[in-house]
Amino acid sequence: MTRILLISGSTREGSLHTSALRTAARLAPEDMTTILYEGLRALPAFVPGDPALPAAVADLRRAVEEADGLLFSTPAYAGSLPGTLKNLLDWLVAGGDLVGKAAAWLSVAPPGEDDGARATLETVLTHGSARILRAACIRTPVSPEAVDAEGLVDDPRLRLALTDTLRALGRLLAPQQQRDQPSWQTYSSVYPVVLRRDPTVTRHGRAPY
Repeated sequence: MTRILLISGSTREGSLHTSALRTAARLAPEDMTTILYEGLRALPAFVPGDPALPAAVADLRRAVEEADGLLFSTPAYAGSLPGTLKNLLDWLVAGGDLVGKAAAWLSVAPPGEDDGARATLETVLTHGSARILRAACIRTPVSPEAVDAEGLVDDPRLRLALTDTLRALGRLLAPQQQRDQPSWQTYSSVYPVVLRRDPTVTRHGRAPY
């Protein structure tokens, strides 16, 4: 059973990003367990060198340790990560909890609106030696009006994208012998984030076989 920890960067009630992750939890396949992290507001400020380990931080680290992978969705505040999410990441980096941990992100904002947040998220994850699964990172812009009364996103494009993301995570977190099998391209029903160049195409057209 693959276990995915869903982490939203928003503390706002009715947040589109939190709703998107909550929707992902509803769409998870039978062989996957998803946990929506809800302790962001309760985390104390990270103090470098402080030996104390607050209970909320211990709970966070335990949740990360038990997860096979992390899926983030975050808004951009002042062109970067929200301070609360950066604080969470500071705790994880300091504790070495991200080392080797698989991670991906989900963007529900239009292109250009959250680039600073995503770039900072990837920078911090890389600094913490996390393993970013780019084939599972997707962008599907969604309107906040798509959030229904249950706090779920009723948008068919996002639901399809989330299904693809969760399947990709399941494949990428499969047992080692399956992950080692070569794969030129991970396909998705939505537009992939990274398009790999076809090696048979040259600057002047398709190369002869």
